[in-house]
Amino acid sequence: MKKLTSVFYISFTIALIFIIWGITLPEHAESTLSTIQGWISHNLGWFYLLSATGFVIFSLYLIVSRYGNIRLGKPDEKPEYNYFTWFSFLFTAGMGIGLVFWGVAEPLYHYYAPPVQEPESREAAAAALQYSFFHWGIHPWATYSIVALSLAYFSFRQNAPGILSAVLRPLLGDKVDGPIGVIVNVIVVFATIFGVATSLGLGAVQVTGGLSHTFDFISNNIGTQLIVIAVITILFVSSTVSGLNKGIRILSMNNIYLAVGLMIFILIVGPTVFILDVFTSTIGRYIQNLPTMSFSTATFRGDRGWLESWTIFYWAWWIAWSPFVGTFIARISRGRTIREFLLGVLLVPTLFGAFWFSVFGSTSIYTDRELGGILYEKMSQFGDEIALFTLLDQFPLSPLLTILAILLIISFFVTSADSATFVLGMQTTGGTLNPPLSAKLIWGVIQSAAAAVLLYFGGLGGLETAMIIAALPFTIIMIMIVFSLLKALRKEGKQ
Repeated sequence: MKKLTSVFYISFTIALIFIIWGITLPEHAESTLSTIQGWISHNLGWFYLLSATGFVIFSLYLIVSRYGNIRLGKPDEKPEYNYFTWFSFLFTAGMGIGLVFWGVAEPLYHYYAPPVQEPESREAAAAALQYSFFHWGIHPWATYSIVALSLAYFSFRQNAPGILSAVLRPLLGDKVDGPIGVIVNVIVVFATIFGVATSLGLGAVQVTGGLSHTFDFISNNIGTQLIVIAVITILFVSSTVSGLNKGIRILSMNNIYLAVGLMIFILIVGPTVFILDVFTSTIGRYIQNLPTMSFSTATFRGDRGWLESWTIFYWAWWIAWSPFVGTFIARISRGRTIREFLLGVLLVPTLFGAFWFSVFGSTSIYTDRELGGILYEKMSQFGDEIALFTLLDQFPLSPLLTILAILLIISFFVTSADSATFVLGMQTTGGTLNPPLSAKLIWGVIQSAAAAVLLYFGGLGGLETAMIIAALPFTIIMIMIVFSLLKALRKEGKQ
């Protein structure tokens, strides 16, 4: 069994200090983090925009390049998982809780407060879906793919340990074995903890919102949210014990069945033709306006505050999530070629997310307009977490749909946390593909504690603040990863 490395002890100490800080001095923690986050968003927003778009361009280049035929493993090696299982893993780890949380809420927000358009107009509705596609489309998956592809290439083709510092060896040489490598891996763990804690916090808030919406005796407050986090922690720790090929695999498959089932039901009983029209036209608008949206800093046109609250926040979120999601995707992608890997990671989840927003986002706008704004009013009054359940109330079998939605959120909650403990265990035990149970359990508790502390002192704002800060140093590491991978591919191409 692999022993815990110095990365584990340093990362554990930093995380523990943060948790104690949040518990003992919540106001000071919130004020400090908010100041740092505000400075980053205002002064370095352009850096996030250029970085995320650069990752897209690099991924597309690899697909069409001569390196696309290189296999992530031995030349004759076959993939460990079939396509359905692989896509289930991708969807669950990469988007799960976020899609369920924002599928209704985000389009409604953009409809009532668009970046440029007249609020509540047809143009605002079109922009709402277009930007939802943008925020959940090819940019996040390209960001994930950079980390995942690099780890898979170096681990499975060059037999390097499954830690991100090893990916930088072509660029930094033996320095990755010293303090620089430790710093890189600590930053990876730090970004993972707070990136995942953000999503766990969103999940806890939405589960609580759903329960309070369904059962009058349950209150939607911080106390209930902390109880939900505690219960979910027990569930995902139990799943962690069973391992990757049992717990996470079974839950991932169930997540797909539940999510697709709920989506198809809304598609059938909702405004079906409108949904399909929206999907078709918005795909075109998304592709047409992708370059403009990718590089817009709202300098001459648009709302800078909107950009910082949405696009820059999302790019930071995906970057903070990329060590966790990227490591997990790398672990399940052995045996695929670079081209097959990138086409699968970029296109399939992007199309699924686009259709998800077409179903839930367009239905929410359509229903809100038909009912005189009741969905947005409820969301503004009771919180973003209530948006999905308010929409489900408008359809037949709404109590059953609400219960299914809560189960889906809990399942995503468990699999995200389960996957993250697996990844943190890998990164803090020298890159072992089967980290010891003790390491995974410790990181499971740390993640839950971080989510609880962030919710306690800052609510969703506290979660977002910590995540944007955590993403900044890792963005620099990701840029280094791009050059390191390209250098290694060119070297192999000359052999």
